[in-house]
Amino acid sequence: MNFFKNMLSKDGKVSSKRFVTFICLLFMLIGYIANLFWDFTVDANLFASLQWIVMAGLGFTASEQFS
Repeated sequence: MNFFKNMLSKDGKVSSKRFVTFICLLFMLIGYIANLFWDFTVDANLFASLQWIVMAGLGFTASEQFS
């Protein structure tokens, strides 16, 4: 549990960007696994939107380290 708190926080405060990015990544993984093993189809537009949110969230989070 401490791992998730450290992963989602910066200086002891939970970052909303990191939280949203983590949730979108979790939804992407659930959809991908459901598509692989249970033949559940995820709409391509929904999957692409989640991809963009995760990529942007990771980019913004990484750019904070350089400023």
